[in-house]
Amino acid sequence: MKALCWHGKNDIRYETVPDPHLEHPRDAIVNVSSCAICGSDLHLYHHFIPGMESGDVVGHEFMGEVMEVGAEAGDLKVGDRVVVPFTITCGECDQCRRGNFSVCERSNRNKALADKVFGHGGAGLFGYSHLTGGYAGGQAEYVRVPFADQTHIKVPDSLSDEQVLFLGDIFPTGWQAAVACEIEPTDTVAIWGAGPVGQFCVRSAVLLGAEQVVVIDNVPERLAMAEAGGAITINFDEESVLARLQELTHGKGPEKCIDAVGLESHVPRSIDSVYDRVKQAMMLESDRAHVLREMIYVCRPAGILSIPGVYGGLVDKIPMGPLMNKGLTVRTGQTHVKRWTDGLLRLIGEGQIDPSFVVTHTAGLEQGPDMYNTFRDKQDGCVKVVLKP
Repeated sequence: MKALCWHGKNDIRYETVPDPHLEHPRDAIVNVSSCAICGSDLHLYHHFIPGMESGDVVGHEFMGEVMEVGAEAGDLKVGDRVVVPFTITCGECDQCRRGNFSVCERSNRNKALADKVFGHGGAGLFGYSHLTGGYAGGQAEYVRVPFADQTHIKVPDSLSDEQVLFLGDIFPTGWQAAVACEIEPTDTVAIWGAGPVGQFCVRSAVLLGAEQVVVIDNVPERLAMAEAGGAITINFDEESVLARLQELTHGKGPEKCIDAVGLESHVPRSIDSVYDRVKQAMMLESDRAHVLREMIYVCRPAGILSIPGVYGGLVDKIPMGPLMNKGLTVRTGQTHVKRWTDGLLRLIGEGQIDPSFVVTHTAGLEQGPDMYNTFRDKQDGCVKVVLKP
């Protein structure tokens, strides 16, 4: 089969790889109809995530038709149309029973390695390094889905791929980030980053009833998309984030702040971004944390910081004094996808949201390497890429 494979920094190739096969009775094989390039895939592309090996198949947003099932695949059957969550879940461990699916205790087959790096590793993830199990990803013609009886979302034929594809990651990621904010009707929710996850944070915060939603970015097309979703926008190249947030909140600051950027945040003119880049170059720091620092500074006392943006390792100069003295609550984590998907699928079916709004580019899988560059460089108004194997 054909797939997109990682071969090092800025090196994704369209290659022929062996077809997947059933390895366990709970497995299924899915024929991929649509997959997507995620912002967190760029962290792999830039080689900021450890544990990648040359030839690894990438991608964790995908859906398709079930082609083969193991004897213990539950009610999953050949011909079912499914979206596959990026978090692989057994459904039986203590964390899964609590709904904490992204920290499933059984699905990461390299858990011993992840435990050494993180203290306690999380769930297995598709196409996202050997620290998360080394599973082949979904930017491919076919995918083996382990624990397939649990790791799937059945979707109706009445909805298009583009309407349901993002149930596997960015829609529940944005929703979880907004839910973590405990939004009240009088709240201002400030969101850093108007990429795909940020866009779903905007729609989620609006659906959950925030008084005003503010988005910070510097890409005009992304800011326009966020504004169309109900957000007030701040272009940090053109105005002061601090001054504008003070104006919008009458000097009090936003009650809720969301970091939808993660480890590659940067503002070219900021001193701390220059500091982070120098430390990265010297291998003294792995993640750039400008957004996290700025959120701590501007958030209203007793507010909540929600962090769906991916971080991979170590950050420096975190202002713990303001964080503690302002009484801020921090909530973060990979997304517990299956916790949210029943409700989100219902919202899509009822017409309250059409997730296809975020798609700006559709291409064949063979164009994937070029589309990685287009997405990375935000060329041609690119916000979200869907690939068709």
